[in-house]
Amino acid sequence: MTTAETAPPNRATAQAPTAPPAPMRLRELVFGAALSAAVRAAARLGVPDALGDTPQSAEALAAEVRTEPGPLRRMLRALACYGVFTERPDGTFAHTDMSRLLREDDPNSLRAIALWCTEPWTWAAWPKLDEAVRSGRNVVEGLFGKEFFTYLNEDAPESADVFNRAMTRSSEQSAREVAALLDLSGAASVADLGGGQGHVVACLLDKYPGMRGSLLDLPRVVENALPRLREGGDLAGRAQIVPGDVREAIPVKADVYVIKNILEWDDESTSRLLHNVVQAGGPGTRVIVIENLVDDTPSMRFSTAMDLLLLLNVGGAKHTTDSMVSRLTAAGLAVDTVRPVNPYLHAFECHVSA
Repeated sequence: MTTAETAPPNRATAQAPTAPPAPMRLRELVFGAALSAAVRAAARLGVPDALGDTPQSAEALAAEVRTEPGPLRRMLRALACYGVFTERPDGTFAHTDMSRLLREDDPNSLRAIALWCTEPWTWAAWPKLDEAVRSGRNVVEGLFGKEFFTYLNEDAPESADVFNRAMTRSSEQSAREVAALLDLSGAASVADLGGGQGHVVACLLDKYPGMRGSLLDLPRVVENALPRLREGGDLAGRAQIVPGDVREAIPVKADVYVIKNILEWDDESTSRLLHNVVQAGGPGTRVIVIENLVDDTPSMRFSTAMDLLLLLNVGGAKHTTDSMVSRLTAAGLAVDTVRPVNPYLHAFECHVSA
């Protein structure tokens, strides 16, 4: 018979870990930059890739990634406090579900996103959040003298490359979920507006072999469209690539228009795009808008942080359900359903009002 001292924990009576008191929690929050920097450093050093399935000492990892073992151990210890890696009783470090997402070869890798959200320009912009909140305008133009994407492409090509890789990886992962959710039975054609390299339209063409698809985005973006959609690709016969700015015109007629994660600009640009969709499609045309939301979703911490980053770099914003519906209806769209795609994306299925 076990004694009280050696009895296994009782799930019914075991106490949940006590949350740190408010003063300590606030101290942790204001040091959030240290955690972001540690995640970035681990990814750039290749520590998650070097650590395999077998736990390793800081010394062994340091030799593999060419760092000093002492500072590496300190960084790993800080990350382990938040569940990024775990430190074992023998002093070795092992992967966790989160640290594996920083591996380049993980099918759900978030390495590119982690780097994008911690690029050098972000460290210059975040301290000016009070200025952006006060004025309601972006701070990047004041910092660098140029509109954000002009700055990236002209002055920060490495950051532009990180952005492109992050958006590509994010699109790859979410496109399959979008295609699985949407029922486009009966539609003969679909157009993906601002669709980047074409991951969404490619997945939809795979799902519906009789459908034709169009990819519309800026010339410099569609130059890198998926090889599958370009001449010689297996989907080329059913796909067309249309370079242009969807905020200026939509020169394609389709049964269904998909707009994913681009209604985050200023209100004028968003209104112009939606007006263009209504004009191009005509009454009854289906329009599917897919966005992050900043109200009552499982990803509130992530979405609200991205909302603030958009304020800093382009003066844009994420939407609440009500603000999104308001913009859609003002443009002449009737909202039929709002459904989650995954924990951080929602689909607004609409049609052009008569």
